Amino acid sequence: MGAVTDPLWGDVADVFDPVAMGRLPDVWVPGVSAADWQALFDLVVARGWWHEYDEGGRVLPLPTAARVLARPADAEAPNLCVRVGPGPGFLAVFRFLSDETIDFDIDLHELRDQEGLDAFCGFLRAIGRRVDRTLFLCPEGADVDLAILWYEPGGDRIAVRHDR
Repeated sequence: MGAVTDPLWGDVADVFDPVAMGRLPDVWVPGVSAADWQALFDLVVARGWWHEYDEGGRVLPLPTAARVLARPADAEAPNLCVRVGPGPGFLAVFRFLSDETIDFDIDLHELRDQEGLDAFCGFLRAIGRRVDRTLFLCPEGADVDLAILWYEPGGDRIAVRHDR
């Protein structure tokens, strides 16, 4: 595998503008299975990233993905919060909206420089490599057709859309 380079903050700072993107843009990984969700859980634990799983405001040990995805439709919506990066890093909040899509939000106020961008790109890359899927960063509430930045596992690269 060749050298991996991330975008430079100066070239993509507009992508991380909370006014244009919404404060909590969405990251989508479509076409996943329960096994992919479990691979994500295993990655979080293996990397030693701080994490907290909660259901209805009750903090619980991280269950298996199969258990989370098998919850009754009327059950409290769970969240998995994962803190990534050097220093304070950034928080990713996984929402479990669908069994077939890994989805999470990030707070753009936490990504304000090259160090934060590098941590975020590394996080996308780690997930994409683990589940061998493309990850899409989209404006808050938008779907993947409006992706602004994405990780492509085939080329092991972060791509940015500049024609918005």
